[in-house]
Amino acid sequence: MERKEKDSAVAEVKINHRGWATMPYILGNGAFENLGTSGTSSNLLVYLTTVFHMKSVTAAVAITAFNGSTNLAPLAGAFISDSVCGRYATLGFACLSTLLGLFVLTLSAAVPKLHPGHCHDGKACNDPTAGQLAVLFASFMFLVMGAGGVRPCNLAFGADQFDSGTEPGKRNIKSFFNWYYFTLTVAMVISSTVIVYVQSNVNWALGLAIPTLLMAFACAFFFLGSRMYVKVRPEGSPLTGVAQVLVAAFRKRSLPLPESSSLFNPPHLSSLVSKLPHTGQFRFLDKAAILTPTDEINQNGSAANGWRLGSVQQVEQVKCLVRIMPICFTIIAFQIALAQQSTYGVFQAVQSDRRLGNFYVPAASFYVFSMVAITIWIPIYDRFVIPQLQRITGREGGITLLQRMGVGLILGVASMLVAGLVEERRRRIALRSSIAPGATDAVSPMSSFWLAPQMVLMGLGEVFALIGQIDFCYSQFPENMRSLAGSMMFLTQACASYSSSLLITVIHRVTGEHENNNWLASDLNEGRLDLYYFLIAALGGFNFVIFVVCAKWYRYKSSEKDHELALHCTEETKAAKDNVI
Repeated sequence: MERKEKDSAVAEVKINHRGWATMPYILGNGAFENLGTSGTSSNLLVYLTTVFHMKSVTAAVAITAFNGSTNLAPLAGAFISDSVCGRYATLGFACLSTLLGLFVLTLSAAVPKLHPGHCHDGKACNDPTAGQLAVLFASFMFLVMGAGGVRPCNLAFGADQFDSGTEPGKRNIKSFFNWYYFTLTVAMVISSTVIVYVQSNVNWALGLAIPTLLMAFACAFFFLGSRMYVKVRPEGSPLTGVAQVLVAAFRKRSLPLPESSSLFNPPHLSSLVSKLPHTGQFRFLDKAAILTPTDEINQNGSAANGWRLGSVQQVEQVKCLVRIMPICFTIIAFQIALAQQSTYGVFQAVQSDRRLGNFYVPAASFYVFSMVAITIWIPIYDRFVIPQLQRITGREGGITLLQRMGVGLILGVASMLVAGLVEERRRRIALRSSIAPGATDAVSPMSSFWLAPQMVLMGLGEVFALIGQIDFCYSQFPENMRSLAGSMMFLTQACASYSSSLLITVIHRVTGEHENNNWLASDLNEGRLDLYYFLIAALGGFNFVIFVVCAKWYRYKSSEKDHELALHCTEETKAAKDNVI
């Protein structure tokens, strides 16, 4: 009777995964969303200083707060998605919120009364009024709300469309991550060049109306595929279960650990989360699952009070998080290196020879080398490199997720070493040049295209480190926390931004007591940016050692079925050896 009930339950939750058939809608939504937002976000500083007449410091503070909020908001969005709304509803609301934010921002540029008037010669520019700032910051609020829902959910929602319980499904999920990042990068290249050019050189109203229209297309693409999507329903707050395990383990900290078979392990009722086998790591957490005479059990076998008794399943989910976090946070060092390419990499270009025939390449455009490297390498890696590696190693994906992330970390260190060597050469040529002595901010005769190798290496590093991190988090987080998994890249990105700012401040104060010794002097020819790059490379090398230690210690998540199958294979192998003997 029980067996029939279980079989009928399985039949009831059987899901029709449409896989790649849904990708035109999901990838189309992602491409148009990034076309609409990435270039606009990168150009907001110019908008605030030129249209709203903000001082550079005020504008920088506003943009820093905006960027920090858009990187931290995904944590809240992930919690809401995993515990209450689900990814489909969260994504739908977030897309509409982003569209509304871009629309309000467009109105602030198109309607004269919503921004200060033009500056007149010889007269001070008008400051924005309280009403004008209210409209501006309202658009920022909607954009932050949109980022809070889109960023943690878009990749996880796309991966939901494949059956992660089958080998073809797992392969398709890995391929989806690669192609999503590919479309993201192409969209960023177009947005950061064409749309930014229209905004800065044609008209701000038109330049903001175009992203708004593109975001409307993104919303249309998303909702057109609604009937085809797999919509995973949330099963309550997963973070509550984490807190319950920690509290229960603390309350029972003085109890001796029993055998694993004696721990509280009720029937697994979830159709969303796979049953996890008991592991021997972090045994102190197992105390949460010690069943005592005072613990009460419900009729369905679950604990009456989760704050006093946790199941083995809940304990293992917490162990998953404890194992994952050190690995995820080793990516911060890579993202610190990545941040330098869009800041000091631009300064290097400014003080280099940017001529290409009769045309001067904009300094900020050299980051395109990194994006082009990503767009070229992802199809090659996905279609040619991975199949060849699979034939050699016999492993799904060719290499493990941790190996892929490790390659990315090494490429990040290599990029900083190359950047340091190129900067040392640029500075040496500038100081020896006849145009440099005594000049301020002198441009080195060295071609700025020498910056391309460091950009290309960093782009290749993104393919390995960041896409590897996305795949790692999605596959290793418990299924009911996959939106939280999607927010991890943005959380580490926020940590990297703050860490990079702190590092710059410390280096500036330590070396900047005398301008001639300042590594990060305003004039790169007077500073030692090359030593700063070498320092980041050294930090990256030390971080890689920590990563290797964590990777050796890490145990990949497996379901109870996989665990039983492995045990069965081990027993068969042992029996075969005994027969031979």
